[in-house]
Amino acid sequence: MSNNVSLRFAGDRAYVALDRPDKHNGLTIEMLRELVRVARKIEQRKEIRAVILSGNGPSFCSGLDVAKAMGNPLAVARSFIPLPWTGTNAFQEACWAWRRLPQPVIAVVHGRCYGGGLQIALAADFRLVTPDSEFSVMEAKHGLIPDMTGAATLSRLIGIDKALLLTMTADPVDATYAERIGLVTEVSADPLAAAEKLADRIATRSPHAVASAKRLFDRTWHSSVRRALAIERATQLPLIVRQALGKGSEPE
Repeated sequence: MSNNVSLRFAGDRAYVALDRPDKHNGLTIEMLRELVRVARKIEQRKEIRAVILSGNGPSFCSGLDVAKAMGNPLAVARSFIPLPWTGTNAFQEACWAWRRLPQPVIAVVHGRCYGGGLQIALAADFRLVTPDSEFSVMEAKHGLIPDMTGAATLSRLIGIDKALLLTMTADPVDATYAERIGLVTEVSADPLAAAEKLADRIATRSPHAVASAKRLFDRTWHSSVRRALAIERATQLPLIVRQALGKGSEPE
């Protein structure tokens, strides 16, 4: 792919990398759009069982390149308008596109993971990070709030007091603290190898069950019990039918 986002397929894996290393993968408007296009390309490949999302160079992502983005204020304004068929704007969809994928998305994080970069990582299903990685909800430094799905993802991972603390202070936190509060899944000396092993484990399970589990939790995490149980039943029924027909582990 072009525009500072790379995509390659290898077997049943898709590897996506932010590729603007000289700027610590600072996000541009075009990179946000490219992330959405890449996610849609992956969605079309039914053989893909896992997505590994990383950043090239010294950092995963240092957040939005404000100077670059503000060089074209009209593009920023257009990107802020939500699309009626998704309910997200370009900033939000660059993150939420990974939630829409049926495959598990594993973010492999090192170095800086700030602002919009953190929100991209939070939209993955798992975050495996190096011990020296650093995290910041840094929008307050610019007089802003996290607006790339951060409110939705933070509320599913950590308590409101910790979310407010990170957001109001914009202070960077280390990997140990991030793991302790649930912001990241696991700290690893080699998060890419850990991601590969996790993808291998998940690939032994039915792709239909994996996709259904992801969809189930996304739809029910903050629902009422009654709604959650109704969605649970509706999600389970086709899986039971597939099992009864002897197709429970077959890919589409």
